[in-house]
Amino acid sequence: MRVCLLDLSEQYRALSKEIRAATDEVLSSQRFILGPKLTEFEKGAAEYCGAPYAIGVSSGTDGLLAVFMALEIGVGDAVITTAYSFFATGGCIARVGATPVFIDIEPDTYNISARALRRYIDKRCQLVEGRLVNENRQLVRALVPVHLFGLCCDMDEMVAVAREHNLILIEDAAQAIGAEFPLKNGPGRAGTMSDAGCFSFYPSKNLGAGGDAGLIVCQHDEFAQRLRLCRNHGMGERYRHDFVGGNFRMDELQAAILRVKLPHLDQWSHARREAAKFYTNQFKRAGLEKEIGLPAEPYVGRGLVNHHIYHQYVIRTAKRNELRQHLADHEIETAIYYPLALHEQPCFEYLGYKAGDFPEAERAAREALALPIYPDIPREAQQYVVNCIAEFFG
Repeated sequence: MRVCLLDLSEQYRALSKEIRAATDEVLSSQRFILGPKLTEFEKGAAEYCGAPYAIGVSSGTDGLLAVFMALEIGVGDAVITTAYSFFATGGCIARVGATPVFIDIEPDTYNISARALRRYIDKRCQLVEGRLVNENRQLVRALVPVHLFGLCCDMDEMVAVAREHNLILIEDAAQAIGAEFPLKNGPGRAGTMSDAGCFSFYPSKNLGAGGDAGLIVCQHDEFAQRLRLCRNHGMGERYRHDFVGGNFRMDELQAAILRVKLPHLDQWSHARREAAKFYTNQFKRAGLEKEIGLPAEPYVGRGLVNHHIYHQYVIRTAKRNELRQHLADHEIETAIYYPLALHEQPCFEYLGYKAGDFPEAERAAREALALPIYPDIPREAQQYVVNCIAEFFG
């Protein structure tokens, strides 16, 4: 049996008429940039996320970049983030001239460790005239937690650290649209528990476009207006540029597709959660808990619906590479997210990190393996995956 890592053909089949009608409307109008479909999608996305403002952009990466540019984060600044994420998280910090500061992760959630974060601040930073400065005399401007694989970070802790040290808090929610966290003052949705949140609509995401697209949500009108300028070269009045921005506009065609898909997002995330539950139950039934690490669900029973949206279903084992080959031999697709921690990337050698600096991130990079998961994955296919893994461990 062949099992694809991701198959969205059924999703498209069910919505194909609506999607084609929406894209035909754009083609007929010849409004391709900053048109009415984008306005409609931004309104719907803001309502879905529970944010006052939503700004459509060209990708999740460009969303992060636009936020950093709009905040004028740059040379001489440091930005704290996780050591284990997609490259864009650290790459955008470096692109604006700031220095990425990496923090280790929790082994069960793969998300940034609040303990490691506080340890870094206590040991490596000091307050100078009310501002946090690190050992390299850089002003620590922002904290960027990443909600990895569809599970929110401990945002109570992230908010507390940001407030204590006067840091701008920016959520990288590229993989987590709709995911919830049980804040002390009530449930919060990914992207809205901070100064700004960034989402990706890369086609494989829970809410995927027909190409690259992204979104920024924020809480304040003035900042939203600045982000709208930033995505359009810093231009308000035509050909008058108030500051240097970029070409970060979401295409009208992508907005049309996303507007059709948005009402179905919770249903798809629920289906992913059901598929994850099936995997977990079958792995336990097969007695594989000692052989593989299963995804954590720390917020179950906390009054949330989307406590996890399972953008990926990630297991871990010290025999990751051998298991992956075994599954490939049985025509099961898998993926490694991510084979290198961020501090291990060649382009970040200049930061001076060394092997062993972030042991949990490094171990995750050696052990994590993503299994096939998508809303319409057949249970027979999942059972085949479980059986093949059980066979591998004998």
